[in-house]
Amino acid sequence: MVKIGIVLGSVREGRNGKAVADWTLQKAQALNKDSETEYEIVDLLDYDLPFLGKTPTESQQKAIGDWSAKIDSFDGYIFITAEYNHGVAGAFKNSLDFLKPEFKNKAVAFVGYGGLGAARSIESLRLITAEQGLASVQRNVNFSLITDFENMSVFTPAAFHDGELSELLDQLLAWSKALKTIR
Repeated sequence: MVKIGIVLGSVREGRNGKAVADWTLQKAQALNKDSETEYEIVDLLDYDLPFLGKTPTESQQKAIGDWSAKIDSFDGYIFITAEYNHGVAGAFKNSLDFLKPEFKNKAVAFVGYGGLGAARSIESLRLITAEQGLASVQRNVNFSLITDFENMSVFTPAAFHDGELSELLDQLLAWSKALKTIR
């Protein structure tokens, strides 16, 4: 069994990421060519993480442990990322800073949404995740707030994104399965 976490990295009120994560999960499950792959959405909003370096409260310490255990349980990841001010959402970057051994020798892929499909956020995440020991796949899926959302808020993805996601999943599953053999 290969377990893939679809990590929703925005905690912003009114975020578009939830619709993108739900679409990704639905399409991934429909494209699931074998019953040996399991997908799960992990919503950062469910974890009350403190700013890294601040003394956590008891409940935040538990959230850090829960976050670490949840992320560690996967063989690969699809990061659903927004782009804020040409970069990664602050809460998402902060959450990644709590992790490193959990990611060692695993694969990651990116689905982004923003003015330019979160291209700059994804480029930044490639550097961050490489340092954390993740192998990133080549294919992204990039959703434009202008063309893939009505009024920049109602998710209406173009049909051609289905093919991009299929290619992304093929790459992610191949890498996740291969890297599982060396962990």
